Amino acid sequence: MTKKQIATAAAPAAIGPYSQAVQAGNMLFASGQVPIDPATGELVAGGIEEQAKRVFENITQVLAAAGANFDNVVKTTVFLTDLADFAVVNAIYGEYFSQPYPARSCVQVAGLPKGSLLEVELIAVL
Repeated sequence: MTKKQIATAAAPAAIGPYSQAVQAGNMLFASGQVPIDPATGELVAGGIEEQAKRVFENITQVLAAAGANFDNVVKTTVFLTDLADFAVVNAIYGEYFSQPYPARSCVQVAGLPKGSLLEVELIAVL
């Protein structure tokens, strides 16, 4: 099996020994995106709405770097530090995906990098 690293300057750079995404055959495995502005390397200002929009814009860029878009996504995992934010994130999520929606898991976690309120990872078929 051949693996190909997917990287773009239009999304936050990996801050450790991992890739923004890896293509293996016709599968794309994208690392979790947090709401970091790729231009500044800092967490975006604001609350859950601003952070969710930034996360999905970052994902848009990673998918594009792989020649894909949200229609290619088959599975997502959403990590929230507070499940009370689910409705807001769900509404923004719905702006990026269309039917048939990908399978999804959503879990509450104790903490995320840089104090982020959410993180989203995905699997896509190219």
